[in-house]
Amino acid sequence: MAPQLLTIEVSRLDGGLVRLRLAGDLDYDSAPDLVAAAAELRGGDHQQLTVDLAGVGLCDSSGLSALVMVHRAAGTIRLTGVSPQLQRLLDRTGLTELLTVEHAEDDLRAIG
Repeated sequence: MAPQLLTIEVSRLDGGLVRLRLAGDLDYDSAPDLVAAAAELRGGDHQQLTVDLAGVGLCDSSGLSALVMVHRAAGTIRLTGVSPQLQRLLDRTGLTELLTVEHAEDDLRAIG
């Protein structure tokens, strides 16, 4: 299966919320793009950063590292759209202790 290029869509919402919507593979090649996109938001008027991972097909250790780096730079982030596979990876690495993951009710049924 060919790697899927990562796209990052930035949306500024009401109340200082900023959402980064990712689509593609979050891996060694694309992780720096996520870190750079989040760094561009630093110092802005946003109060909360949400990273929507619903469109992410693959996330490797570099992708996890990028999420941690974004979390540290932003102070806190919320992850949404986390697939069951990514949730298991976050659980196994202990990152669910650090990163806030929000699931829709349908997501919780899929994870089990």
